[in-house]
Amino acid sequence: MAVFGVLAAALGVVGLVAPDALLTVMGFEPVPDGGRADGDHTLVFLTASSMAALNMGVYYVLAALADWKPFFRWTVPFRLLTCAVFTLAVVTGRAPAGFLGVGLWEGVGALVTGLALRYEKGKGTDVS
Repeated sequence: MAVFGVLAAALGVVGLVAPDALLTVMGFEPVPDGGRADGDHTLVFLTASSMAALNMGVYYVLAALADWKPFFRWTVPFRLLTCAVFTLAVVTGRAPAGFLGVGLWEGVGALVTGLALRYEKGKGTDVS
């Protein structure tokens, strides 16, 4: 969970500092400076979601440091939901194919987290 948190926080910082770089990583083609139409609020939404990613990354790191297992359990269904929504966005043409990687990252992360929690519970190391 700490690794995911650090990556989420880092990508949040990238989105705040270099939004075009983050757009490129996610498979979107950045629009050159001055090329945005009036009313295009892409950068506003990117700023908001980048700040949310930074905050979320910090939450994950803090939860990992505290070994807060209930938090980890809560993330599994919501990360699977995020995977489904992001995958559907690609399938329906709302997002480019490169965005599928974001959904897969969430889905794989949820499965690995769920399996790790199950493994620890089976070993009797789950103290929560």
